Amino acid sequence: MRMMSIASGSSGNCIYIGSDNTHILIDDGISRKRVLEGLNGIGLDISDISAVFVTHEHSDHIDGLGVLLRKNPIPVYASDGTIRGMKNYGKMKDVDEALFHPIEADSDIQIQDLTIHSFHVYHDANQPFAYTVKSDEKRMGVITDLGHYDDYVVENLQGMNSLLIESNHDIRMLETGRYPYYLKRRILGDNGHLSNEASGRLLNSLLNDKMEHVLLGHLSHENNYAQLAYETVRLEVNLGENEYKADDFDIKVANREKPSELIEI
Repeated sequence: MRMMSIASGSSGNCIYIGSDNTHILIDDGISRKRVLEGLNGIGLDISDISAVFVTHEHSDHIDGLGVLLRKNPIPVYASDGTIRGMKNYGKMKDVDEALFHPIEADSDIQIQDLTIHSFHVYHDANQPFAYTVKSDEKRMGVITDLGHYDDYVVENLQGMNSLLIESNHDIRMLETGRYPYYLKRRILGDNGHLSNEASGRLLNSLLNDKMEHVLLGHLSHENNYAQLAYETVRLEVNLGENEYKADDFDIKVANREKPSELIEI
């Protein structure tokens, strides 16, 4: 299996996951040109993409999807609430409604040799999901845009080989920054975004002998730095009450402007 962040951040998100035979995208909040460039960099074309799975209807996750679908009619899978939100988004005008396939939380969708599992997360959107992808007993997960996690979220992310996990903000930077009070409260709330510290604590509960790669994603442009997220998450892992340390697996920070290295399991 392979994973690559084509873009991940508060300004746009698009994640590639695939096997030797099957390829999907999770979200498309960036331009079609950037999606194609990212895929071309690993020897793929947009015609190789079998499906797009959408986490929720916020613009940084769907802004480029309308153009992509009008030029390349690819099936789209998301919750019913997310699909309703997408249809109301201006840039989704004139997209063929037959491309939208509503799915339920806690369900598995088979796309050739990939099994995509959906589950609910806590975010201020209509009906947000996160996804794990399995092929030949290898598992990858993408979890961003959640204000908090619980045993349900942790249970759905057990046994991952590779994970893209939200590390959105540094709490002190957010609290002292220029965002208005209401926006700070939203981000820090139970349906907002995970801080660097919370990301590290969640990761601690997911570490296992199979874990090889972790990408820290969805970093805030205003309230975080890549090195700060990296060091904070590593510190949380090293202070965690388990047998694993940060040097036991590869940790990198996904870039908002350019694709990550291709992760292969």
